[in-house]
Amino acid sequence: MKQIKPPTPSPLSLLPGLPPSSLSPLPQMAIKSIIRTLSFIFFFALVNSQQYTDPECAGRRIHIRDLPPQFNLDLLSNCSHYPLSDDFCPYLPNHGLGHKTHNQTRSWFRTDPFMLELIFHRRMLDYPCLTPDPRRADAVFLPYYAGLDSLRYLYDPNHYNSSFQHGLNLFRFLKHRDSPGIWERNRGHDHFFVASRPAWDLSQPLTNDPPVWGTSLLELPEFYNVTVLTFESRAYPWQEVAIPYPTSFHPPNTALLESWVGRVRRSRRTTLMLFAGGGGVSASPNIRRSIRMECDNGTGVNGGDGGSYSTLCEFVDCSNGVCEHDPIRFMRPMLQATFCLQPPGDTPTRRSTFDGILAGCIPVFFEEQSAKKQYRWHLPEEQYGEFSVFIPKEDVVFKGLRILDALMGIPRGEVRRMREKVIELIPRVMYRKHGSSLGLRSKKDAFDIAVEGTLERIKSRLQEVSSVH
Repeated sequence: MKQIKPPTPSPLSLLPGLPPSSLSPLPQMAIKSIIRTLSFIFFFALVNSQQYTDPECAGRRIHIRDLPPQFNLDLLSNCSHYPLSDDFCPYLPNHGLGHKTHNQTRSWFRTDPFMLELIFHRRMLDYPCLTPDPRRADAVFLPYYAGLDSLRYLYDPNHYNSSFQHGLNLFRFLKHRDSPGIWERNRGHDHFFVASRPAWDLSQPLTNDPPVWGTSLLELPEFYNVTVLTFESRAYPWQEVAIPYPTSFHPPNTALLESWVGRVRRSRRTTLMLFAGGGGVSASPNIRRSIRMECDNGTGVNGGDGGSYSTLCEFVDCSNGVCEHDPIRFMRPMLQATFCLQPPGDTPTRRSTFDGILAGCIPVFFEEQSAKKQYRWHLPEEQYGEFSVFIPKEDVVFKGLRILDALMGIPRGEVRRMREKVIELIPRVMYRKHGSSLGLRSKKDAFDIAVEGTLERIKSRLQEVSSVH
């Protein structure tokens, strides 16, 4: 990915142990070493899977398909082979969590969201109810790195016109080459995999001629029955379900999680609202432009009285990806803000939504597709009014509604209750570190909730299929 020049660490940092260290390209030997280590871990886990008879595993048993490396590890070894895309080799260490932000930290990493497939695969190996027998499994996990496999179709000119082939080799392997009975048993309804890209990138209609941006993975009839976990689903999804973007916070034990939550709860909120992002510089009306203009002119609200806030609006410029792997740039300001604005950009969703929740910053959404219609497993739809604010973007862009006025009008007691609810959500949206302590494993994180939701979804699908037949 983009190399980032680290800022000078501040002695006033609210995140001790987080001064960024410079990133440099990984040498080829280091990449090969990472791949060998991952290969050994994955093989060892498959060979040593046990038949669990624990009643707690009833309805929760998962079988991991043993896929050829062309569908996962080989894709990692090609991390710098796409000239029109960013080099993601620096983000492979620590099983996809990336390098630590500082040698002394145990929880903060330079995580790239597109490494979720590797992160999820590694976490699956810690899952307590794995079974080597697919006939006993309630679900079948495919360790297919679909998002990484899409890069050749998205960024390699030699594959632009064959984007409809994305995923077909996997289907042929599952249906015809390797134990086809596993697939045929439920015609793929019990299979699932992760695709670390927005669903729109994988939803190009098969009829497009010439092809436009994206691949056709989610348009292939061959995969209609498979559950796909993505960053962002379409408005009317069939097979995909949205799960949280990974942030930079991956605690390995309960003490470090509780320490962070305590820091978030104690943090003094001196900024009313914050926007960390880019865009909004064009002349055409859009919500990001309105936010930047309001931040530039954020004075005189309610007679100029900002109450206890020393800053009414702060803009953290993350243009050109400068914040992507440098959490101190945005986490410290978020810790000091009461509300974090989450406007849509190229697509409706943002990783920043989850960064803000980690900081105890109340999210402000401008369209329902940004979160409410997306993360139903992790952020229950009926609870949105308890932890977030919704302001229709049309009211801001075309009707002159000022965001500052709307937020200043919320009673302080309600703000405190909303912040406390946001803090309660922190464990649900983080991905804890693989191999974490038993105590931390008792708290459901984003991975646990995604697996639980997937199992319920597959169970419901299979019941529907059996009732029809």
